Amino acid sequence: MGFRENALRARRDGLAAARAGRPPTDCPRFNDPRLTAAWVRGYARSFPEEDA
Repeated sequence: MGFRENALRARRDGLAAARAGRPPTDCPRFNDPRLTAAWVRGYARSFPEEDA
C-alpha cells in the first residue's frame, strides 16, 4: 500500500476516533510523521470551526 492510501486511512481513523469520543492522545504511533499529521487533521475535522 502506498503513502496516499495510508494517509487517507489515517485521516479517516482520526475522524472516527473523534466521533467516538476518544481523546487525541489515542493517536497511534506512526513511523512517518506525515501519517500522524493526517490522523490529527482527521481528528480536528470533527470539530466545528469557530468564527474569529
